[in-house]
Amino acid sequence: MALRLEQGATILGSQGLADYPMMPTRVAGIEMSWPAALINVYGEHDAEVSGAGTIDGDGKVWWDSYWALRRQYDSRGLRWAADYDSRRPRLIQIFNAKHVTLSGLLLTRSGFWTVHICYSDDVHVDGVTIRNNVGGRGPSTDGIDIDSSKHVLVEHADISVNDDALCLKAGRDADGLRVNRPDEDIVVRDSTVRDGAAAITIGSETSGGFRNVEVYNIHAFGHVPSGVLFKSAHTRGGWADNIRIHDLQLEDVAIPIHITMNWNPSYSYAKIPPGLTEVPPYYKVLATPVPLAQGLAHFRNVRITNIKATGAQTAFEVSASPEAPLEDFRLDHISIQAQTAGKVADANNWTLSDVTIRSADDSQLSFTESPGLQLSGDSGVAPREQP
Repeated sequence: MALRLEQGATILGSQGLADYPMMPTRVAGIEMSWPAALINVYGEHDAEVSGAGTIDGDGKVWWDSYWALRRQYDSRGLRWAADYDSRRPRLIQIFNAKHVTLSGLLLTRSGFWTVHICYSDDVHVDGVTIRNNVGGRGPSTDGIDIDSSKHVLVEHADISVNDDALCLKAGRDADGLRVNRPDEDIVVRDSTVRDGAAAITIGSETSGGFRNVEVYNIHAFGHVPSGVLFKSAHTRGGWADNIRIHDLQLEDVAIPIHITMNWNPSYSYAKIPPGLTEVPPYYKVLATPVPLAQGLAHFRNVRITNIKATGAQTAFEVSASPEAPLEDFRLDHISIQAQTAGKVADANNWTLSDVTIRSADDSQLSFTESPGLQLSGDSGVAPREQP
């Protein structure tokens, strides 16, 4: 089946939640029922959605309802639940599908994630333009989320959103560990990020792991706080292996190399408040304890090369944990102009070659709990561990 929208044609989403039937899917890392997307390629194969037309979610009603709920939940210790209780339709869902092409369209004002590729194989996204910050800044309006899928190519995207722009995900906590499906054989290339959380994000849903990922030729500028962003939490688990990121141009991106394994604790760690007994089943799924040995993510065999960043605030902000350090990273041919160099912690067997940091405060990049460090041809990098 092919759905083609010619220039001037627009599909406009309803603002009535009843028009989006509930269906089994995965949302923000857990399997649950959720309103259908505006466009759904669900359990199908050999499908195409393409053209020069527009798919418009008319999503401000969903953004406003989310912020109203957040104001109530933040004061009750339920920040983590707001994203699941505020049911907002995605724009395009490609779920449990094979051989799917999405190309050429303008995608705008999504109520929630814009393009969600989940449990799918052989998906090609080419030449889409995403503009979600129209008439406001929609929360969680991710651009393209690749979720526990394989053989996915994303190219020639032009993205302006208010959360992750180009993002790889693989499940959350106990439910993600149960499903245990990785993202693998993924290529993201030749794209522009004008507004969003990062040029490229892996996580924070890391439970199923990531294997054989290549990201290159990404230009990020404007409202983009991070360049390369890896994020997880102590209950996520999972792993990353053979990740290659190269040829990124970052302008006024605050933190070009940003890695945290304890991301956003108020969202990442679900705990049902005492006395709250009447809760939906997915609260119990989210709050299922994960043993520490399973909960730590293990990132290894990562190569980051040919990165040029100007106008940064902090060149490196990197931390993991001594129990699960970031292992065997190689960083080559990196040039960063920043206010300060920053720091790296919990990094084993890192190799830095031709890494140049020009910091306005004359600081040097410092390393703690980072054995096996090898430096060559570097400027602005401290050769020994700093307290």
